[in-house]
Amino acid sequence: MNIDLTPLHSHIVDQIDITNTYSIPEEYFGTTGVKKLDHVQVEGYIYLTPSEDDVAEEVDSIKCQVKGNMIIEDSISLEPVEYPFSIEYDDIIEENCKKSENTLDIFSFLWENIVLEVPLQFTKVKDFSKFRGDGWKLVSENELTDNNNPFSELLEKMKEE
Repeated sequence: MNIDLTPLHSHIVDQIDITNTYSIPEEYFGTTGVKKLDHVQVEGYIYLTPSEDDVAEEVDSIKCQVKGNMIIEDSISLEPVEYPFSIEYDDIIEENCKKSENTLDIFSFLWENIVLEVPLQFTKVKDFSKFRGDGWKLVSENELTDNNNPFSELLEKMKEE
């Protein structure tokens, strides 16, 4: 979805309100682990700020807060789980603007910032006893560091030295 920046660049308005609820299309997800990203709430606006260099007089900037829930795979059970995120953004958006068309692709902008919030691992599993097989079982960090650590004797010897 492209936002027309012509009124802003023509100085008809001081800012363009982008407050809305968006759903990011699935073609953006790729291999990020995100399965669904609907009802992303954006509150903010696009405005012009003075340029720091002499090339342009003003540059497009954005100030917004992005909130939502993404559906990702649980790292242990592989079931879909809801992961909440919240982003505050206040920066120049030149790389996302198509100057020749005076537009901003809001989905590309949102996705570039949301993808930074996707966790590498996330789980809501509390009971690890369900995850076992022939000769193996999944243990928590606490179980590993308690009495079940096969290297506990070696660690004790190293502490003594």
